[in-house]
Amino acid sequence: MPARSISTANISFGLVSVPVQIYSSAESKASVSFNMLHKKCGGRLKQQYICPRDNNEVVGREDTVKGYEFAKDQYVILSPDELKALEEKSTAMIDVIEFVPLDKVDREYVEKIYYLGPDKGGDRAYRLLAAALKDTGKAAIGQYAARGQQHLILLRPKDGVIVMEQLHYADEVRPTTEVTIPPGEVKDAELKLAKQLIDQTSNEAFEPSKYKDTVRERVLETIQRKVDGQDITADITPGTDTKMLDLMQALKASLAGGGEKPKKEKAESKRKAS
Repeated sequence: MPARSISTANISFGLVSVPVQIYSSAESKASVSFNMLHKKCGGRLKQQYICPRDNNEVVGREDTVKGYEFAKDQYVILSPDELKALEEKSTAMIDVIEFVPLDKVDREYVEKIYYLGPDKGGDRAYRLLAAALKDTGKAAIGQYAARGQQHLILLRPKDGVIVMEQLHYADEVRPTTEVTIPPGEVKDAELKLAKQLIDQTSNEAFEPSKYKDTVRERVLETIQRKVDGQDITADITPGTDTKMLDLMQALKASLAGGGEKPKKEKAESKRKAS
């Protein structure tokens, strides 16, 4: 089934306008979720808003307002009209501000990814922009207003298609300096073994189809067995010994195993096969 457009927009760079359709780049399969039920009757529970200031009074949605905390426990209340006035007006314009080398954009800035396709009458300008980006190795940086917010975006080519990446703004990305790394050194012998292990388990290409969410599959299979009336508690095994090996020992053992699956994964694969 062909992808369905979720919105339309116009890419604007210089005096050129490219009408495009926006598509989701992926269909996220969320983790298996569970509902909260009443233990006594099995009925699904509903959430309520509770006001601790008024003796835990249950507050209906019609009696709620929205407020912004400008200081500790101090709020300014905004009416629906005031909230609407604060929203960024959606212009359906992707305004290109500048072009930068694609390989200079750090991946931690990427938040969401969309595909863009040419809209009616825009295929010629679309192909031109995609080809120019590919040949120059550049990406377009711009802004796009949607759903009351202004997003920072990047446009890059992929297989003749223009990909739009929604980026985090600089003040949203935490610096790596926030991560504390204790001082120390990398030993030459350990580095040599680590590089050998990487070489031994390397592939020339990224093949995403090789990887499956085995945890999600196992959970759904187990739940189905529960629905069918089977006992699933037998699948629960006590934790295994997690004794840590010396770093050199671990590297040597990994190389000797040839990238072999850990025992736990092998047991899981064997259980599925049976």
